[in-house]
Amino acid sequence: MRMFRNDYSEGAAPEILAALAATNDEQTVGYTEGDPHCERARELIRAACGRDDVDVEFCIGGTSANVIGVTGLLRDWEGAVCTKDAHINVHETGAVAACGRTVLPTDDAGGFLTPEAAERVWRFQTSTGRHMTRPGCVYISNTTELGGVWDLARFDAICDWADEKGLPVFLDGARLGSGLTSPAAGGLTLEHIAARCGAFYIGGTKNGMLFGEAMVISHPRLREAFPFLQKERGGLLAKGRLLGVQFEAAFEQPADGGEPLYWRLARNANTCAFRLREGLIKLGFEPYGEAPSNQQFFVMTPAQRDAFEAACGCETFYELSDEQVVVRFVCSWATGEKDVDELIALAGTLA
Repeated sequence: MRMFRNDYSEGAAPEILAALAATNDEQTVGYTEGDPHCERARELIRAACGRDDVDVEFCIGGTSANVIGVTGLLRDWEGAVCTKDAHINVHETGAVAACGRTVLPTDDAGGFLTPEAAERVWRFQTSTGRHMTRPGCVYISNTTELGGVWDLARFDAICDWADEKGLPVFLDGARLGSGLTSPAAGGLTLEHIAARCGAFYIGGTKNGMLFGEAMVISHPRLREAFPFLQKERGGLLAKGRLLGVQFEAAFEQPADGGEPLYWRLARNANTCAFRLREGLIKLGFEPYGEAPSNQQFFVMTPAQRDAFEAACGCETFYELSDEQVVVRFVCSWATGEKDVDELIALAGTLA
């Protein structure tokens, strides 16, 4: 049975591998500056974002992108406002703190940062002037840690609040492909994100690439800091062209005028995840919240969890009690309908 543990268990989409193989014998400059594939990928991403005035940089993975992006937006006495379950707060081993910056979590539940909760953090952190860490940026992720998808109204609400405070918004886009191709996106587009965020990244590792994220930067502080922080913090890849080749292949417009590969891969992951969700619900499994993305969460018994983990490598996300756990199933670019149906058939024996 195919694994449903995460969306990076496989290597890379065949089109990405073909592009890497086709350019394998080329000799290009090191890193990313001046490399023709990186420069072409930058052109394609700027066009997709509808902005020719942004920097496009390439990171090796999500943690590196988050650390460089968040810390580059902050000064020593500033912190990042985020939800309590934000990736930088719970799943990155204190990487932001290890770089001398502070995470300022709100009391939001469910993965979405709200203006109301952010305002409470702002008022508290600014209540005694120099004696407390001052908010310096806003961190959100699409999709959220619990598979939630930002729609236009919710996204604009937090951006409006951040603008009022003079704070740049940093969006973790490790699963941005899934978020923007979800029916729940509600009008939110890549162009709109590029217009409102100080920086964000387009995730490749979790959407069909071997590795890599593309950072889009408009905020002047991060534009200046990025090249130096990337080198200082071990995120600069000598064979940077490998990143450029992959994003070039992912965003190049097909000759037939169809949708670029990046979005097609994400749509497949979502389609399979929705099929899985519907099948498990029909069998009586209880979903844990709304997750209109390629991540699906269900409440089940430890015995059911153990059986699923043994068969498909899904992951325990929360332990609610001795009798209930939350299990995450993740579909990827490589998941097929037959894989989903096989898992649903197994679930029928465990319901």
